[in-house]
Amino acid sequence: SHTLPPEEVNPRWKTVAAEVTRTCYQMYRRTPSGLSPEFVVFSLDDAKRDMEIPKEAPHNLLRPEAIESIYYMHYYTGDPKYRQWALEIFKAFNRHSKVRWGYSAVANVRNVPVVHKDYEESFWIAETLKYLYLIFSPANTLNLSEYILNSEA
Repeated sequence: SHTLPPEEVNPRWKTVAAEVTRTCYQMYRRTPSGLSPEFVVFSLDDAKRDMEIPKEAPHNLLRPEAIESIYYMHYYTGDPKYRQWALEIFKAFNRHSKVRWGYSAVANVRNVPVVHKDYEESFWIAETLKYLYLIFSPANTLNLSEYILNSEA
């Protein structure tokens, strides 16, 4: 929305983006390990159980999507809370996913200590760590008006 003509920008976009990103962060924050599950199920009927981890999704594969969202919100708003959220998530990865030769997917984010799945997806380095690096870098490290980030093959 930063390069679109003002008449084409829906004023709700920024609020929706912030709320989606907050939800991504909460998926990490609410687990004992501080790592997000693969996905959650939302309940609008029970405020105490608004996000639940289904039995088929307690694992963490080191995915980049939440960190990517946090990066873009930090880039466009400059709000330091996004850098703080990224730091919390990075610390959880270091605490629970780091293994001798890299980082490992985790079998169940609800269990501490975690059980490692003994593999590291290529997107961990290509995307997740890239966005973490950019979040903690000076704002002028990358100009998104000049570059488009794409890690898809």
